[in-house]
Amino acid sequence: MAGGTRSPRERMVYSAVQLVRTRGANGTGVRDVVEHARAPRGSFQHYFPGGKDQLVGEAVLWAADYAADWARAYRATARRPTPAGLFAHLARQWKQEFGRRGFDRGCPLMAAAADLVGAGSVVAEQLRDAIERWEAAVAGELVAMDVPPRRAKRLATLMISTLEGAIMSARVRGDAGPLTTVVAELAPLLDG
Repeated sequence: MAGGTRSPRERMVYSAVQLVRTRGANGTGVRDVVEHARAPRGSFQHYFPGGKDQLVGEAVLWAADYAADWARAYRATARRPTPAGLFAHLARQWKQEFGRRGFDRGCPLMAAAADLVGAGSVVAEQLRDAIERWEAAVAGELVAMDVPPRRAKRLATLMISTLEGAIMSARVRGDAGPLTTVVAELAPLLDG
């Protein structure tokens, strides 16, 4: 989405996602986003009349849709899709990210939530929607693997919560080991 064919608005949303991943929502300034996106000065207010809250809200929804699409991609590439395989697929993306780029960037949903939930931010509603979108996608994939819908919803919550914790732990440690551990330990439960 950061490519030259994207509109300045799209580039700003993508840039906000990337900056929130490293700096959090509070540490991401509008000027930084505009500069990172190589957007025209003065265009921010045109595209985001709701200000930074609107931008961050759209960024977390974009990130949730990206995560949901990643979850949906699993069955298309798996020979024998399983719930544990889906969870390993979700974790693999982060292991690859950490291997390529180091541990500076985390999940934008977690970073935004750490700054904004409980602080009276209007973005909290978009964060709730973002998590629900991601969980719905994971649950939908589980249902497609014959997991009963009620259990699929609970497992989706477990998978995402565990993944987020492992991402945070991996970043703090500077080691992807927590991702390997949660994939191995959850596999029997997920496929049971």
